[in-house]
Amino acid sequence: QVQLVESGGGLVQAGGSLRLSCVASGSILSINRMNWYRQAPGKQRELVAGITSGTNTNYADSVKGRFTIARVNAKNTVYLQLNNLKPEDTAVYYCNADVLTLAAYRGQYWGQGTQVTVSS
Repeated sequence: QVQLVESGGGLVQAGGSLRLSCVASGSILSINRMNWYRQAPGKQRELVAGITSGTNTNYADSVKGRFTIARVNAKNTVYLQLNNLKPEDTAVYYCNADVLTLAAYRGQYWGQGTQVTVSS
């Protein structure tokens, strides 16, 4: 089994910063792509940022220049640095990973989410 656990969410004023972390554990052989998604109340889940095992990154237009995704492959960990936060960044942030397990099964795994709330 594979588990993803996020941490680092919280309440912050507009213009502030947070750092989210996500650690993957379990029967992991390798992890290809790791992503951060978010879902605001009444809205669909959207991709915020992604990073390959080779550290190529991509970002949603709404967060470019403000958020930075990074990973430490040896620790099966992905981070999301959120700077210059805006009230519209308020959402539950989810970690997602494309995992190849020790049983040679490849699948998408999700964390439980961490709440980010930005006050104006």
